[in-house]
Amino acid sequence: MKLKFIATLAVLISSICIPQVFSQSKKTPFYEIKVYHFENAGQEELIDNYLKNALLPAMNRKGIKNVGVFKPVNNNTSEDKRIYVLVPFKSTKQFTDMPEQLAKDAMYNENGKAYLDVAYNKAPYKRMESIFIKAFDLMPNMELPALKNELSKRVYELRSYEGPTEKMYTRKVEMFNTGGEISLFKRLGFNAVFYGSVIAGSRMPNLMYMTTFEDMAARDEHWNTFRVDEEWKKLSAMDYYKNTVSRNETILLNPTGYSQI
Repeated sequence: MKLKFIATLAVLISSICIPQVFSQSKKTPFYEIKVYHFENAGQEELIDNYLKNALLPAMNRKGIKNVGVFKPVNNNTSEDKRIYVLVPFKSTKQFTDMPEQLAKDAMYNENGKAYLDVAYNKAPYKRMESIFIKAFDLMPNMELPALKNELSKRVYELRSYEGPTEKMYTRKVEMFNTGGEISLFKRLGFNAVFYGSVIAGSRMPNLMYMTTFEDMAARDEHWNTFRVDEEWKKLSAMDYYKNTVSRNETILLNPTGYSQI
């Protein structure tokens, strides 16, 4: 009788815990940054129409929300013109299954026909690259920026920090998580969208993150505040975290009119 009671109690407890476990499984721990490199306005228009009318709606139908599309602030004058697409994925399986799912989506194929069926000598880009990222433990979910102004006026900052060695790179990741750099950014109102480790890309070892601002003046003001912050001065002066970045890149972006972030 006692064993029967314990078994019944165990079933009851497990049934109570199921919603919590399910909720935890809905985290978004991976991101893909797809970069389209193109040369002219015709290619740009073809990519924009494909993303706006075919790819983003198809991903939304498959449960992937908040897909961001951005262009560098200096895109018009740059020789290497680019479009960045940020896609959140719940798992590596969702990422690897996506091409096959898109191929079976009739609406996607119809709406993206001009891009998908373009002739080989009229390609919509020079080259396309994919960066796959695993979210940091301290910020496992994408966060939408708490900005009040128009999308077109906002500035998004994408940063990458490459480490000289795997071990030194790991220390830089620790600096963001257990070291407190993520919480510092949050306290100073940087409106971070994500932080993560690059697990597949052309530059490794590498971490990337994105912060957002209402405009360029706000961006500059935030960084000026960051540089003189006492917590940052103390953190950056620690020997353990020195020389952990061998190359860093900052890309300032504007969201497109159809970006969902």
